[in-house]
Amino acid sequence: MTTPEANARYRTALEAEQERIAGELADLGLGAEGDLSYDPNFADTSQVTAERGEAQLLASELSETLENVNQALLRIDDGTYGTCTSCGSAISDERLNAMPFASLCIACASRS
Repeated sequence: MTTPEANARYRTALEAEQERIAGELADLGLGAEGDLSYDPNFADTSQVTAERGEAQLLASELSETLENVNQALLRIDDGTYGTCTSCGSAISDERLNAMPFASLCIACASRS
């Protein structure tokens, strides 16, 4: 488990990450329903179709990371932040510093 001071530091980092990801998703044009919206007059060439696919993949990855960030913030709130959700061991400070939304210790992450 992490200290209250560390939790405050991680919360700040997670909230900054949350804001950054939300901004990137908005820049990609992610709609309220969770899909990318395009102008109806947007050309539908093969290049545009490929670019849409790349944008959708990026939006999906960003959305997944945002969900992980949100879950980490909930773990801070419920007092379980810094504890591996798989084995219950402490997640190292080094891992949390590198990836504040980590939910698995390095051993469990290596196995999955």
